Amino acid sequence: MQKVLNQEEIDAMVRAARGGNRADSDPVSHAHVEPWDIRRAGQIGREQLQAITQLHEGFARNLTHSLGAYLRVVFATALVSAEHLTYREFLQRIPETTYVASCHLDPMGVNAALQLDLKVAFPIIDLLLGGEGKSMGETREITEIEEQILDSVTRIICRELGAAWQALSLEAKFEERLEPGEAQRLMPPDEKTLSLSFEVTMSDVRGGLNLAVPATVSNALLRKIAAEWSHRRPRGVSDSRQRLMRVLLDCPFEIELGAKDLTVPVRTLAELAPSNVVTFARPATEPASLLIAGVEKFRALPARCGTSRAAKVLAPAATFDSQDHKEKLQ
Repeated sequence: MQKVLNQEEIDAMVRAARGGNRADSDPVSHAHVEPWDIRRAGQIGREQLQAITQLHEGFARNLTHSLGAYLRVVFATALVSAEHLTYREFLQRIPETTYVASCHLDPMGVNAALQLDLKVAFPIIDLLLGGEGKSMGETREITEIEEQILDSVTRIICRELGAAWQALSLEAKFEERLEPGEAQRLMPPDEKTLSLSFEVTMSDVRGGLNLAVPATVSNALLRKIAAEWSHRRPRGVSDSRQRLMRVLLDCPFEIELGAKDLTVPVRTLAELAPSNVVTFARPATEPASLLIAGVEKFRALPARCGTSRAAKVLAPAATFDSQDHKEKLQ
């Protein structure tokens, strides 16, 4: 009895005959396609990221010393990340209830956004008011008086930021604290920014300090850094290496001629007295160890060079030990 095919089975057979099962063997059909956002073009490269990181790690160290001395507590700032984000993405990453301020960058005439977590801001305010700087469990908006107290800390941050960017002769000036609506209007939402994230630690408090800098500033910084590196490279690595080797040749180094693994009974040590002679279980003719910085490198014999003590080098310690081991086996 012949099988009768329905229309769907006939269409499937026709498609398979025309395509030669191409759908099963073509890897393109299984490719994963994702949308590309043109705003993400021009991300920071590896070398550029290294340059930006080194620059702002110095800023974090200087800020640690400055705020630590100002607050008179153990204060630490560390760079966590540096990346290009749109200003909208930067705002989406910060808490809704927080401290945001604007900094004006002269002479480029642009603004940067500075954000500080309130769980760090409140202990700082408490310290400046004479408290112990303990963390607060609740999260609330800061008052006008607290805002004015915190302005002095923001000015220190802007001052250290300007010092880190001195290659561009940029001066960061604190302007004012921004309300949430004002912060959204500080820069266009789609403007690309350099987002710098820092972790702030003081006693038992830990929070974030974030900066959003217009890409025009970061691009200028990268061009300046690249120009300085290209100016320094022609000096050559080999020349500096040779100078370093010449300087090291005149450096004093600790060297010692002695005998290793000598043991005596505790009774002998307890009975030691002036004019006593301690006998070791080692022949006097056996070479001693020449120690360089505490490490045995050669076997040598005591000698004299004029009125100075000297050592006659016989062989490397490893070679000498291997030969001695072979003689014992024979």
